Amino acid sequence: MKCRYPIAGEVVDSYRLRHGPDGPAGLRVTRSDLAAARRRQLNPRRARWQKPGAVVRALGLRRGQVVAEIGAGPGYFTPRLARAVGPSGHVYAVDPEAAVLEVLCRRLARTRLRNVTPVLGRDDDALLPSGRCDLAVLINVYHHMHEGAAFLRRLVPTLTRDARVVNIDWAEQSEWGPPARRRVPRVRFLRDARRAGLRLIAEHRFLPHQYFFVLRRTR
Repeated sequence: MKCRYPIAGEVVDSYRLRHGPDGPAGLRVTRSDLAAARRRQLNPRRARWQKPGAVVRALGLRRGQVVAEIGAGPGYFTPRLARAVGPSGHVYAVDPEAAVLEVLCRRLARTRLRNVTPVLGRDDDALLPSGRCDLAVLINVYHHMHEGAAFLRRLVPTLTRDARVVNIDWAEQSEWGPPARRRVPRVRFLRDARRAGLRLIAEHRFLPHQYFFVLRRTR
């Protein structure tokens, strides 16, 4: 699979959008930082607490469905989602980092999956095709967004009328994950979701360090 996205410069542009000119907490974000993040995301030990098989099963995906994976990164979940929807389904793997999408493309090239489209999104807009996606999945990404509420307001109208949105992110009380000041409390996320036209329809509690919300469009 070819990636047509250019590689950004030494300091990645979308990180500047999220965290200012010097990255989070005043630190410059370089390619080495991104490489370290990729290693963490793809670490085999992650499965112990992320439980990817159980997560995908809980999504209840059917063959032929179209999924938007927001913040796909190097593709920890992407192949699992692509297999779940089958050859007649599709996954739009969205990430604002061109360098990270290059890694995703190289990983996909080693599989036989042909139902994934990498999308170079923006921090404030997934840039998805309108009216195609039945499900949008955000895993460990909402707390990275500088304007998460605005992102949701742009995302929801692009989905199908009966679409679901799933958000998995770090629980406030967990000893794992980012610093407490960077987490998004569940109450705040649900408020943002409600204002974007989403209602909570289910919550799964099998993840030890994260909340897992399933929401549906209300308009």
